[in-house]
Amino acid sequence: FLSQGNKLWGGRFSGSTDPIMEMLNASISYDQRLSEVDIQGSMAYAKALEKSGILSKTELEKILGGLEKISEEWSKGVFVLKQTDEDIHTANERRLKELIGDVAGKLHTGRSRNDQVVTDLKLLMKNSLSIISTHLLRLIETLVERAAIEIDVILPGYTHLQKAQPIRWSQFLLSHAVALTRDSERLGEVKRRINVLPLGSGALAGNPLGIDRELLCSELDFASISLNSMDAVSERDFVVEFLSAATLLMIHLSKMAEDLIIYSTSEFGFLTLSDAY
Repeated sequence: FLSQGNKLWGGRFSGSTDPIMEMLNASISYDQRLSEVDIQGSMAYAKALEKSGILSKTELEKILGGLEKISEEWSKGVFVLKQTDEDIHTANERRLKELIGDVAGKLHTGRSRNDQVVTDLKLLMKNSLSIISTHLLRLIETLVERAAIEIDVILPGYTHLQKAQPIRWSQFLLSHAVALTRDSERLGEVKRRINVLPLGSGALAGNPLGIDRELLCSELDFASISLNSMDAVSERDFVVEFLSAATLLMIHLSKMAEDLIIYSTSEFGFLTLSDAY
């Protein structure tokens, strides 16, 4: 259940925190983007609690109904944040208790902020990677298609903005397609490492309540389950990997954009960019 002051982390604390500390420690302005995945993770965990006998069928239905209502409020932009909402997790649990009463407190049974946060982050990044990868593959396909159609177009190849050798326009397009393909492969490797379920690891030593992690894995569409609970709740290297791969992708996209901008200038005049861009 939620501890005194409705703080998920406040197990050993008896006194209240200073308002300045509350403001400094709050992350709700940043982590609102986790609202949907936080609800998604809670729904899956509630089902696992019901399977383990901690929640009754009726309690599960109440919790799922409340979480669906909260999800609807977020999607419609009508969810009301309160000053006491330290982060997205406390905001959602506070609202759930308002909607369904004390049974909301059972949702956090056996779950730690530690495994909850990393699960939310992985879910968000999995979704982001899927969207990015879909658009990236479409861009690569378009470059390859245009290269085939315009293979007979010849233009100067440049070194240091000086004409060097004649090249095909298709070679220019494919030079970017090849670089972006490496980016696509890197993102796939990052997603493979992200796609490991941490939920059920507890604070650091696992979950003693017989939670079915295979069920959680299936509900949240992870490929596998973490092997070590201490590592699962503390790992953030996947964030650095994602940022690294995303940075390289943006560098390659910036390079392509700059080439197209230069080629569209009156000095070069090789192409015309739409006014929309």
